[in-house]
Amino acid sequence: MERRGLVSKDDCLSLQSQCDLLGISKSGLYYVPKGESEENLENMKKMDKRHHDYPTYGVLQMQDYLFTLSYLVNPKRVIRLMRKARITAQYPKRNLSKLGLAGYIYPYLLRNLTMDHPNQAWKIDITYIPMDKGFMYLTAIIDVYSRFIVGWGLHNSLHGENVIEVLDAAIHEHGVPEIINSDQGSQFTSPTWVNRLKELGISISMDGRGRATDDIYIERFWRTLKQDYVYPFPAENGTTLWKGIRGFMNHYNKEKTNQGVGRQTPESIYRFSA
Repeated sequence: MERRGLVSKDDCLSLQSQCDLLGISKSGLYYVPKGESEENLENMKKMDKRHHDYPTYGVLQMQDYLFTLSYLVNPKRVIRLMRKARITAQYPKRNLSKLGLAGYIYPYLLRNLTMDHPNQAWKIDITYIPMDKGFMYLTAIIDVYSRFIVGWGLHNSLHGENVIEVLDAAIHEHGVPEIINSDQGSQFTSPTWVNRLKELGISISMDGRGRATDDIYIERFWRTLKQDYVYPFPAENGTTLWKGIRGFMNHYNKEKTNQGVGRQTPESIYRFSA
């Protein structure tokens, strides 16, 4: 549950005091996200699946693909929906834009690093999960050495506090990793995230901009999750989705063999290699 859900109007503390203690913004209590139309939700589902099948598709190719399905969508709407669904074409790009919060950008530490034990490096990422009516965002942390999912969380927003929540739960259960790798999204280039990792003594690693191969470990997991569960079994609501993902995570960690770890299960490598 998100921290905003802990705020109570009946508490003896003021709303501002409760928000200060929880480290959240009071304005977020009154924010009600505007829902997307059924057509836009369907467009996002179609583009998300197309992206996993053809990850190099950009805006115009996505627009042409939707045209073939009889969805007449202009490029501006395609761009907006791709951003909302966290879909980014994977191909080398020239760096033509300034980075935001450059002081919180860190180098990629996993290149040429020999992975030889659990908790050496974790990779965290967020993906869009479509449902029958609406969508949610899934945050997951994968142990790079074993491919074991050490933590995950399901949310209806992209607030930075969500990734902190998932991180803290994973560390509570599995201990502190040596390195955490992420992309350069706003959730991971915020002072709150960076300072939290520094407090824990964790080395910070970030994917290079436009380098699709830097996040290969978590991207392969997203592909497996969506092809094996999300697309074949669209959830009716958030509760059904949470239960379904919990079941899939258990199957993935404990039962499904992974070619990346010698066709063994991620849990067997993570638990017995420590």
